[in-house]
Amino acid sequence: MLRRCTIAANSRITGVTRRRLLEALAHTSWSGGLDEIDFLDRLYDLDQLPSTDSRHTTAREDIIRHRRANLDWDEDWIFHDQRFGLADSDQALVEFLAEMLHPAVRTDLVEVEHLHALLNRILAHDGYELVQVDAISGTPIFAAHRIDTGVPGSGKNLLFAADGPKPEIVFSDAVNNDIRVVKNEQFCLVYDRPLPARGLTWTDLTVWWADREKLIGARSDEISSSLYRRLDRSLGTNDAERRVLRTYADRHLRLGPDIPALLPQVYLHYDPYTRSHHVPATAPLAHQRMDFLLLLPQCIRIVIECDGKQHYADPATGQADPRRYGEMVAEDRELRLRGYEVYRFGGTELTDTPTNRQRLATFFDRLAERYST
Repeated sequence: MLRRCTIAANSRITGVTRRRLLEALAHTSWSGGLDEIDFLDRLYDLDQLPSTDSRHTTAREDIIRHRRANLDWDEDWIFHDQRFGLADSDQALVEFLAEMLHPAVRTDLVEVEHLHALLNRILAHDGYELVQVDAISGTPIFAAHRIDTGVPGSGKNLLFAADGPKPEIVFSDAVNNDIRVVKNEQFCLVYDRPLPARGLTWTDLTVWWADREKLIGARSDEISSSLYRRLDRSLGTNDAERRVLRTYADRHLRLGPDIPALLPQVYLHYDPYTRSHHVPATAPLAHQRMDFLLLLPQCIRIVIECDGKQHYADPATGQADPRRYGEMVAEDRELRLRGYEVYRFGGTELTDTPTNRQRLATFFDRLAERYST
């Protein structure tokens, strides 16, 4: 059985691409510096997979006989062995290829870079690529990514949990897109560390918070509670958004701190001026802040919006305002075209009722299932 899951089950990799991969790897050891069994142990439970040889009961015994003792299987046997799924499963194949580049398998960075580029050139025809998701001692770790999903580029400048006047920022290094908050920094949080390619988890966030607040020696639950109170404060009197945050906090308690962190009040666009500085013809960017943001692996970014009347009605008359609604859906289109996933909740869905509480909890369950890694 595969121990990890990275790609949905539906197949996109054609037989042509699989043959190209075999031809490209004909003179490359897929197990790198490891013995084949040691390599396969990283991905499969060889003692649970059956034997194809009547003299044995497990795949491990099979491989020992035919690849260590007798050497009577072809070098590319793994790509044709149905027990491992490399001939018909996208998931199995791309995870196998990513493991070939792992630092525990290959330590020569030049070889890794060459093999990485070669595999990506072939996989790109069917919509896959291997992208860096982590590193060990400066050596990249890769995972498969669908080219048509996620937000391209590496995230920076994460400003969130705003609970007061808008921060004023300047570029401290315009070439590297580095910013510095020069005013009102006390009213927002700035995650000033590289955003991990694996996504941003509650663990990542609490470690950063403990360092920021100098909570040396504090218990993990004390650190989490301190951070949660600060995030909650950014929601002001908005009880609907508070229910979203509370529901997700319950998930952290139930599932543990390694699930993605839910960030409230995150700046997406930034206009250096307030509306009063603009004439109507040059109005600032619409919708500068997102209600909530989840940063998931594979560059997937989930936006959650809580729609009160201000999203679709004139504040003076309370009547439906087509212009406001049009601005909202136009912004959604733009976000989706840039790779963000947008989920909206209507105000009545976030009132405090048993049905709504269950609806919100079920939404997060299904979201986690859809983007499980």
